Amino acid sequence: MAIIANAKVKTYPEPWSGEVLSGKHQLITDKPESFGGQDKGLAPYDFVCSGLISCTMITLRMYAQHKGFDLGEFTVEADFNANKEGKEWIERRLSFANALSEELHQKVLDICQKTPVTKTLLRSVEINTSII
Repeated sequence: MAIIANAKVKTYPEPWSGEVLSGKHQLITDKPESFGGQDKGLAPYDFVCSGLISCTMITLRMYAQHKGFDLGEFTVEADFNANKEGKEWIERRLSFANALSEELHQKVLDICQKTPVTKTLLRSVEINTSII
């Protein structure tokens, strides 16, 4: 067993706000004003999307480096969606400054389905909770 990530959050006095600590990094989490927060930082599902798109970008760049080609500048965006029936899904979009060949276009789509965070989200994950 190996721990591949670690984070903790400390509450702020304001409702819903907190400081997320991970290694040397600090981030603020909060809820949007429309949910009673002050929108000082990322909401929890923003972190889920951020993890997915970060992993996508890194995996694609590693693949391109390994194969010896340049994808150029690109962006990855994600929206977490939910409907009234309880279905949840993520829409991920990639945009490349340079046009991709048809072959590379399909390869990028294939790689996106194989990124570590994508695979974790697709199979779900067991969560064990304890009070210490």
